[in-house]
Amino acid sequence: MWNLHPSWSWLSGDFCQFFYLISSIVLTYVILKAIQLFKKRQEMVKTLRNFPGPPPHWLYGHAKMIKPGEDVKNLVKWTKEFPRSFPIYFGPFMIFLCINHPEHAKMVYSRGDPKSLITYNFLVPWIGRGLLVLNGPKWQQHRKLLTPGFHYEILKPYVALMADSVKVMLSKWEKLVQENKATSVEMFEHVSLLTLDSIMKCAFSCQSNCQTDRDNPYIKTVIELGFLVFERLRTPLYHNDFCYHLTFQGRQFHKACRLAHLHTDSVIRERKKSLKNEQELEKILKKRRLDFLDILLCAKDEKGNGLSDEDLRAEVDTFMFEGHDTTASGICWLFYCMAQNPEYQQRCREETKEFLGQGKNIQWDDLGKMPYTTMCIKESLRLYPPVPLIARVLNSPVTFDDGCTLPSGSLIGLNIFGLHRNPEAWDNPHVFEPLRFSPENSSGRHPYAFLPFSAGPRNCIGQQFAMMEMKIILALTLLQYELLEDPANPPVPVIQIVTRSKNGIHLKLKKLCSS
Repeated sequence: MWNLHPSWSWLSGDFCQFFYLISSIVLTYVILKAIQLFKKRQEMVKTLRNFPGPPPHWLYGHAKMIKPGEDVKNLVKWTKEFPRSFPIYFGPFMIFLCINHPEHAKMVYSRGDPKSLITYNFLVPWIGRGLLVLNGPKWQQHRKLLTPGFHYEILKPYVALMADSVKVMLSKWEKLVQENKATSVEMFEHVSLLTLDSIMKCAFSCQSNCQTDRDNPYIKTVIELGFLVFERLRTPLYHNDFCYHLTFQGRQFHKACRLAHLHTDSVIRERKKSLKNEQELEKILKKRRLDFLDILLCAKDEKGNGLSDEDLRAEVDTFMFEGHDTTASGICWLFYCMAQNPEYQQRCREETKEFLGQGKNIQWDDLGKMPYTTMCIKESLRLYPPVPLIARVLNSPVTFDDGCTLPSGSLIGLNIFGLHRNPEAWDNPHVFEPLRFSPENSSGRHPYAFLPFSAGPRNCIGQQFAMMEMKIILALTLLQYELLEDPANPPVPVIQIVTRSKNGIHLKLKKLCSS
């Protein structure tokens, strides 16, 4: 039944020849590419012989050793065994030198080497090519244009907005406690909504009701995207775009990206309408304060060029991700550390009462009156850094203090989680001790021993925003609640794009009597 009509019989032979030709070309390309990758791998393996590390599987590398639940345990274990650095293999071809010592970190992260696009490209379909991913002159241009958005005069009005968002979360908690006095609350669910609400109000002047909306789709989307990106990174078969698009996870990822972009586009679209109606920046300032999105839309370089629509969305998506997901991680683990250490929690509460004792609203100047709280926040960021791993590619060779050299093009991974728990950098590294960060104890510390916001020219542009938000949230929370551990649900830290818990962070809440 499949015989061709006689007039078409010539097609059969020509088609077969064409098919064989295309197949031969594809096969030749695949073989040449495989040879190229194999040679590159052999060169890298030869280079890394001077850097001892855990033995990898010949195909999977260390991918199966860094699955959720095993990743943190192994990274800490390997840091203890190899305190300077160790190679880590994501499959047979992607090889990083994972550094976890302050001196090694200084040698690389003080230089401004570009981000490793091999890893960060997995984020591009989601957050675009914004400040997090860009390299070179375009990164410098964007950094310069965005820096005014984090000036203290811009940040000052955010204090009241952040406090309003905290009060919404605390009101929700009050209802939960009234319904069940021994309630256990999963922190990531509540805090992620809080930080999203906060960033919508602060950076985009948008009165969000996401904290009171059940099953907020954007939060679910962001959590799903974070999980999918890290799953792709640690699964060698997913590294190829074509193969990944054919998988169920690949289809999930692109669907989630579309949902996230719809959210971002709606925020930008509404602001552009507002700017068209106002026409001039001076008129905007008469009605409301300047925010991050205003600065993005109005920013111009020396030649009078602003951000393109594509660049604008990338920066908004990047800030939405980095400004709420990483901060939410830091706050949740801070709450957990407070619950684990009730004596430190009480000292933070007493410090806050000294300037907020009579129901006074928190002000910008109050943030400088919280030295002990700040030490607790930093110690929490040491034990549970929100961004546990970051990657660079060397644009020139580097020779470490132990004499070992890596050539240009090598991939470097900064193991922040391991660095912060490295016994060569910290005494009793697994113990929560806020006084590590007192002025006298910090004065002699290596400047690259504590890197929750990275370091060097590519450090986090929003670190002051994050620190002020953590201070406000912790201070207002501790005035109303005592945070207690839930022995039935201890958290299991896992490394994704941010540091999460495999089973969530469950804490019990005890409402405090008003004084």
